[in-house]
Amino acid sequence: MEEQEQTQKPQANNRRLVLFPIPAQGHINPMLQLANILHSRGFSITIIHTHFNSPAKSKHPHFTFLPISDGLSPTEAPMGNILSFLTLLNSNCVAPFRDCSAGLLADGPIACLITDAIWHFSQSVADGFGISRIVLRTSSVSSFLVYAAFPTLQEMGDLPKQDSQLESPVPELAPLHVKDLPSITKNDSKNLYKLLSNMVEQSKASSGLIWNTFSELEESALIQLREQFPIPNFPIGPFHKSSPASSSSLLTEDRSSISWLNTQKPKSVLYVSFGSIADMGGNEFLEMAWGLANSMQPFLWVVRPGMIRGSEWREALPGGFMEKVGNNGCIVKWAPQQEVLAHFAVGGFWTHNGWNSTLESICEGVPMICSPCFGDQLVNAKYVSDVWGIGLRFDKGVERGEVERGIRRVMLEREGEEMRDRILCLKEKVDACLKKGGSSDQYLEQLITHILSFQ
Repeated sequence: MEEQEQTQKPQANNRRLVLFPIPAQGHINPMLQLANILHSRGFSITIIHTHFNSPAKSKHPHFTFLPISDGLSPTEAPMGNILSFLTLLNSNCVAPFRDCSAGLLADGPIACLITDAIWHFSQSVADGFGISRIVLRTSSVSSFLVYAAFPTLQEMGDLPKQDSQLESPVPELAPLHVKDLPSITKNDSKNLYKLLSNMVEQSKASSGLIWNTFSELEESALIQLREQFPIPNFPIGPFHKSSPASSSSLLTEDRSSISWLNTQKPKSVLYVSFGSIADMGGNEFLEMAWGLANSMQPFLWVVRPGMIRGSEWREALPGGFMEKVGNNGCIVKWAPQQEVLAHFAVGGFWTHNGWNSTLESICEGVPMICSPCFGDQLVNAKYVSDVWGIGLRFDKGVERGEVERGIRRVMLEREGEEMRDRILCLKEKVDACLKKGGSSDQYLEQLITHILSFQ
């Protein structure tokens, strides 16, 4: 465990925390941001992590990093089937996590474990050692309530499976329609329900829930949550606005994107990025490309290697595309997203609506175009477009004409200005909640008091 040599020794017993993130970009980032927040309040931090997608330890020299075996073969490591991947990890990591925790306890008491909610097995490990476990859920509260309702909806037969029913409302989960529910297929529905049920039940058995959100954004959802989960809940986000600016990206960020943005006019650029996991077919990619080109709007487009099925990178672009676009477009493999969204030139964000991306866009007052792919992204997109009114959503696939019209609506028309006004109001609420005495600041103080009460 040579990684420990670069770190400080644990502090007082009630200040020693162990954190365990899921090895995916959208889960590692908020966990490390939370670790930074707690470290700044005097806690000693140990990060247990899998070998797969190991975090960048050199960027966090103030933490102790302990790798554990994830039991993944080279063919199992890629997250092509996320459900199978997460199910496998919850099986493979039980013994290694227990052994690692036992070793840490041999060095002295641990105030508590903070684990990603998807690590549902970690509750039994914590119980076995007599340690309190607090859960970090990296999605919105609204999407978690959907997951919590799935077993009941399944029993009641309220999950329609016909395409013709996609527009049907789900009364138990207003304002959602069937199309807004996390994607389910006939092949994986049983395993999905099992994973979600375990996650929800073991979260309910924990000593508390931490949320990367803020009260003013999800007030009604938080009220429902407290009724269903009568354990302490701490909405202390947005984490990245409170955490020191240290990137935990698993991919290399291309800084040329910032240089290119510096040459563009204020609020003129559409930033396009679908996160670290989502992929698409070649035809969808072509329609995106021509829609972007035909809009005549400057764009910064993140095309992740392997994002287009069957292609390595930009070779899937249509002939003549780059010549037509010229300096009006910039394509990179990965970008420093938080910095991009905060840039004066960015006026819109075409996103997959992962929760981190959605929250980062809100924090910078950038309206969104929503193309959710799977999981909680569909719920987030519904709230962005129909509840908060800070974006529009592509519902029926990607077609170049719709793309062109959507871009113009958000970037150039009155509708987009109204979205921008609403999201700037939310941005102001973000700034207020993080100040001394703001809602997130108060919940952070409550969280610290709660952790210290375990000893």
